[in-house]
Amino acid sequence: MKIVVGFSGGVDSAVTTRLLQKAGHEVHGLYMDNSDEKALWEAQASAERMGIELTVIDVKKELEEKVCRPFTESYLRGETPNPCILCNPSVKFRQLIALADAIGAEKVATGHYARAEGGALYKGMPANDQSYMLCRLKREQVSRLILPLGVYEKTQVRAMAAEWGLDAAHKPDSMEICFIPDKNYIRWMAERAELPGPGDFVFHGKVIGQHEGIFRWTVGQKRPGLYEGRKLYVSAIDARSNTVELALWEELFQKELLAVDFNWLIDAPVGKILPATVRVRHTKWEEPRCTVMPEGESVVSIRCEEPVRAPAPGQSAVLYDGQRLLGGGFLVRKNGT
Repeated sequence: MKIVVGFSGGVDSAVTTRLLQKAGHEVHGLYMDNSDEKALWEAQASAERMGIELTVIDVKKELEEKVCRPFTESYLRGETPNPCILCNPSVKFRQLIALADAIGAEKVATGHYARAEGGALYKGMPANDQSYMLCRLKREQVSRLILPLGVYEKTQVRAMAAEWGLDAAHKPDSMEICFIPDKNYIRWMAERAELPGPGDFVFHGKVIGQHEGIFRWTVGQKRPGLYEGRKLYVSAIDARSNTVELALWEELFQKELLAVDFNWLIDAPVGKILPATVRVRHTKWEEPRCTVMPEGESVVSIRCEEPVRAPAPGQSAVLYDGQRLLGGGFLVRKNGT
């Protein structure tokens, strides 16, 4: 079978490629270029050594339109967006499938730590599960997807890479957002948008200080120092009033969630109450049982059995039925903002 692999030259894409080759598949790599010349050169050299053809496409314009601009706008609304979740369906997997169609490949593959089986997505191994990041893939994208690393842990993948003599065996993981490699969000946003000025910190309706800009804060973040002997945390960010609301630790926890623009990977259970579990951030330790009440096809109300810490507008609420990924939507405040 001919398969297009998202190929970066890192250990995950390299081992994915080798596993597919060992299974007898014809592998064609796709590198999505976002201006890192060194990374491009390393990917091309790695693809040549692995004996695969590599197509390079420039995704800067598409990334700007589909990911960077929405990320910036969301951040300046006081939200907590996840750019990988935005990118996967609209850029990465769209491009993989477009190339597959162009060269007559049946399937596409990536190095994500999750499982794709029978047109459905499932969690990967607990230590490095990345299924959360795939919550907004379309069902037709999932139907074309192979995820060879879903049954492995990262330590096993690195061991395989070393055993096979792959250059990427000891290459460090990429932990930062690809389009902000120096992790300086503020500088990056200041180059593309007018940033709001200082505003008020508000605790229980009382102004207790000044912040230097809402873009410097996220829901759940601790404010330095103490107030009347207690630590305070960001509980909400209001871009319209330019205020950062603060709360005590115990006040961060919520049981009632609302998610909009929900992307279902099953038939949308309109009018049905659905038992599930929910993640509100990319963690493996917080996934309470919940009751899901769809309000139309794209809005869901979620009631958790145990409260979740600091659910932030803009983050994704991702639902599971056991190991199976059901879909995900964007958190908003219960009043719809």
